[in-house]
Amino acid sequence: MPVTLRIRTRRHPLAPGSTSSEDALERLRAGNARYAAGRPLPPRGGDGERRRALAVRQQPFAVVLGCIDSRVPPERVFDVGLGDLVCIRTAGQALDEAVLGSIEFGVTELGATLVVVLGHERCGAVAAAVERVRSGRAVRGHLTRVIDELTPAAAGARPLAGDWLENAVSANVARVQRTLRADRAFDPAVVVGARFDLDTGEVVFRR
Repeated sequence: MPVTLRIRTRRHPLAPGSTSSEDALERLRAGNARYAAGRPLPPRGGDGERRRALAVRQQPFAVVLGCIDSRVPPERVFDVGLGDLVCIRTAGQALDEAVLGSIEFGVTELGATLVVVLGHERCGAVAAAVERVRSGRAVRGHLTRVIDELTPAAAGARPLAGDWLENAVSANVARVQRTLRADRAFDPAVVVGARFDLDTGEVVFRR
């Protein structure tokens, strides 16, 4: 017998007990400051009491769409604990319907009031898109879908002054941010962009 998933869409911007988008952003800023300074808090959620509470109900305060890069785990970068974030990770923050649906679930079903598009320094996926624009070399296999998604940002950043790759990373975050902001499905949340610096551990947010 097929299983039907009934999704209850919540359109109000702040459910009872939810964290406001401004407070959510401040929590991420504070957590990243601790991480970058090498002074993270003890892991939150490792105790049995927290796990048992989350087994019954979760209320993450933000959705983070990040990259699959092993050096950029959102929970560590923002020094948060179990149940705090909905983390969706694709190479170069590439979008597809599954990703969009997952973000929407975090916002409308789980009550997250903030969506962060988290790019990072020296992104390999964006570098591959830059190389495609530079050389015209074809990409094979499943990577084609990812690079197709990132190529417009790489091409748009080509004429800009400065480092092409870093400009393309910023352009890609801005592109994804615009896409999400233009979609009414994400109206209950505030969408911001961000860039993680691999060398310093710092995240810089952009509205």
